Amino acid sequence: MENVEDLIPQRKPFLFVDKIVDRGENTIQTVYKVTGNEDFFKGHFPGNPIMPGVLLQEAIFQTGACLMASKEGDGLGVVTRVQSAKFKGMVKPGDLLEMSVELTDNAANAFYFKGRTKVNDKLVLGLDFACALVKEI
Repeated sequence: MENVEDLIPQRKPFLFVDKIVDRGENTIQTVYKVTGNEDFFKGHFPGNPIMPGVLLQEAIFQTGACLMASKEGDGLGVVTRVQSAKFKGMVKPGDLLEMSVELTDNAANAFYFKGRTKVNDKLVLGLDFACALVKEI
């Protein structure tokens, strides 16, 4: 499989995709191991570490960006819309995020996705989102 860092510009400590597990024409599955050493756990929350929901979304967006990287055109994928985000569980140190993203539509530089994150086969986040492929700034 491809190296994530060859596909998207994010780098540690703001990279939330460890590897691509599977990739099809319009689908991708990735994983991220939550180690507990991530900086955000220092304040979210001391004594009861929980991965912030916004970072769970970011992990799905980065997964979508890996899928976008296989499509035509150079540029940077920028999130333009998030809909129907449903948080179904909490993510703790030691959890393995299993993310799946499906490209549902594409028009010009707009990409529309459905994303899901599971931990131990249990859905923890589902959402729909859109990205625009823009020339890098």
